[in-house]
Amino acid sequence: MGHIIAIDGPSGAGKSTISKLLAERLGYMYIDTGAMYRTAALLALEAGIPLADGQRVARLCKDLEFSFRVDGDLVHVLCDGRDVTEAIRTHDMGMHASDVSKNPEVREALVALQRALGRKHDAILEGRDIGTVVFPDADVKFFLDASLEERARRRYKELREKGETVSLEEVKETMRKRDINDSQRDIAPLRPAEDAIRVDTTGKDIPTVINELILHIKERIS
Repeated sequence: MGHIIAIDGPSGAGKSTISKLLAERLGYMYIDTGAMYRTAALLALEAGIPLADGQRVARLCKDLEFSFRVDGDLVHVLCDGRDVTEAIRTHDMGMHASDVSKNPEVREALVALQRALGRKHDAILEGRDIGTVVFPDADVKFFLDASLEERARRRYKELREKGETVSLEEVKETMRKRDINDSQRDIAPLRPAEDAIRVDTTGKDIPTVINELILHIKERIS
């Protein structure tokens, strides 16, 4: 197994952009675990399976094949060869992913896929339970965070650029509810690992955060 870098944190903290660019800088594979939960929710909805039916959703996920392809600023998420990128990046799908992730059977199925992917290469995995559950023995663990106001502004800008009609207050309220969902769920709640390096991205630009992370990585991985 290669080196594993875990990057956790709430929605809008900058995990995806920072993880992708960091992977490019280091030559690591980038794995977006949140996209896998979004895809599970998408496939369940398409199949008419209730998101609360953990066993059926888990069976749907068990043998899926995921890959991630970086194309400029966009990361394409492919599931069994299908590009689901646009379909899973909607405002609603974020909450659906949070609902699906409450099911222990679904988490078990997707964690198995995440571990299998991560063990193939030097990899950066980003999500909400990488350092605590998926790879508790990761070489370096980060927990990125930012104020709710800043996270909501970032996500609002992203959604508006995609053409979604949504207000800043709606985004903020959805994000607040998802924070509660993710941090209070019984299975793998969102929380920093005890040995995670906490980084507040509020008011920082992306290059600054990436350079900060690289300094920590160089200290931990010679």
